[in-house]
Amino acid sequence: MARILITRRLASRAPERLTAAGHEVVVHDGPAASAGKLRALVDGVEGVLTTVADRVDPALLDAAPGLRVVSNYAVGCDNVDLAACAARGVAVGITPDVLTEATADLAFALLLAAARHVPAADRAVRDGRWTSWEPAGWLGRDVHGATLVIVGAGRIGEAVARRAEGFSMDVVRVGRRDDLLAALAAADFVSLHAPLLPATRHLIGAAALAAIKPGAILVNTARGGLVDQVALTQALADGRLAAAGLDVTDPEPLPADDPLLQAPNLVVLPHIGSATQGARERMAQLAVDNLLAGLAGEPLPNPAPALAPAS
Repeated sequence: MARILITRRLASRAPERLTAAGHEVVVHDGPAASAGKLRALVDGVEGVLTTVADRVDPALLDAAPGLRVVSNYAVGCDNVDLAACAARGVAVGITPDVLTEATADLAFALLLAAARHVPAADRAVRDGRWTSWEPAGWLGRDVHGATLVIVGAGRIGEAVARRAEGFSMDVVRVGRRDDLLAALAAADFVSLHAPLLPATRHLIGAAALAAIKPGAILVNTARGGLVDQVALTQALADGRLAAAGLDVTDPEPLPADDPLLQAPNLVVLPHIGSATQGARERMAQLAVDNLLAGLAGEPLPNPAPALAPAS
């Protein structure tokens, strides 16, 4: 029997499989634990189910010398120090594939909401500022037939591309070897789906935003660190970008006084890309699969990507 920590209460009964297998399960209720609180919680555990809000770093690993498996409740693992885990023999698992369609749905919802000023128009109705039909009111951008640049055409990026086909959009895919700045110059919309790595941090920075087609709209449902938010705030303020739709920020959540929240034509959501009942249930099941396998000394069915060899 192993002691397992689940860092947040899940909307799933999947953890019952852990107790059925004879393991002791401790669930942290309430908001995400601070780094210090999390270090205290992992004392004595052999398995931990983490979320993207939990930083698994050397300090945390030192606080849990018996830890054998980290099961990250996400498709990414930028919150986990993979090198530190590998050095300590700690297996790391993720929950791939099962949140693809839900996240793609949200990316396209953000694209449409930003393009057609949906939140602002809704607020105008609720605030009593809509008094008659306006021929020049809340004019948005055409989505049908526009050019969509997808940065990082993996599973989620391709799912967004399939949705764009229904709007007869011209889809341009940008991979790590492609000319990002050239693609941005032709973009009416840009949707980010790249992983957050040292090489991709602030991929959309001042240079990229200067290269982007004037009046374009940026959507990010990947990781907040892909975007230089100071440069984004300026691009929205000076009108270089027509709008932006973000499901992710850096940090999360943003402080209430963050200048980005004062930028015009911005839609910000609380990281809900995978927040459908079906997607979150499947994520929970995969996370439990990883824990059960790792604690049984078996290969994880959904391991984190292998570290690139040192150059």
